[in-house]
Amino acid sequence: MPPRRKSPLPSPSPSVELVWERTEPVQRPVPGPLSRERIVRAAVAIADREGIAEVSLRKVAAKLSAGPMRLYTYTSTKEGLLELMVDSIYAEIAGKPLEGGDFRQTFRSIAESMRAAARKHPWFIDLLGRRPPLGPHALEHYERSLAALSNDRRFANIDDALQAYATLNAYVVGAIKTEAASLRAEHESGLSERDWQAAAWPYLQRVIQTGRFPMIAKVVSDATHPSPEVTFERGLDCVIEGIAVRLGTARPRKGPRKNN
Repeated sequence: MPPRRKSPLPSPSPSVELVWERTEPVQRPVPGPLSRERIVRAAVAIADREGIAEVSLRKVAAKLSAGPMRLYTYTSTKEGLLELMVDSIYAEIAGKPLEGGDFRQTFRSIAESMRAAARKHPWFIDLLGRRPPLGPHALEHYERSLAALSNDRRFANIDDALQAYATLNAYVVGAIKTEAASLRAEHESGLSERDWQAAAWPYLQRVIQTGRFPMIAKVVSDATHPSPEVTFERGLDCVIEGIAVRLGTARPRKGPRKNN
């Protein structure tokens, strides 16, 4: 078997400044002390209350009673500020214990921690799925996740561990993005999910009565429509057991679950 080819490392670009390589300035007591931590805390508070679109260096500076130019010594761009904010949420995720032992427990622990963070900070999900985060806490979360998997001999090959982690992450990000979009629509429209369904029901009835959509009719009449929590858990089960099948360690199927 020929040796695996590895992609060469990219050459460094002098035009790209990473916020993580910027030295934090010495604190000045006058006109008011600043730090990276205080800046990030203020930005997160704005995002939690008003949404990520309302976060700006100028607005954060005003919240801290500081001039915007002082913030530029910590990060000169909003993109850098967003990276700092994302990493602060990864600090919360990394601060929770990661269950080891069976890889299923590890995956479930990772998924549930991510979902809890996204529900606490709804804007966080909008910043996921872009370039991989490189902050110290994001790297810590990534490191310990892969380390937990590496304890299982079935993930001795790092490519297998990476593929499994990426598959899990794709499901979690997609699932919580869907949940967040539904909550945002509810907030923006003023209609709860039940109110929206009631408003759409007469139209949907007319559509079903045409006979052109028998599967949609079956969904309406027979599907259980579980809660978001149950939907997330069932999807997570499918992903984890799919990975188990790939590893040759699938569990025998159990009876149907009760709906919540």
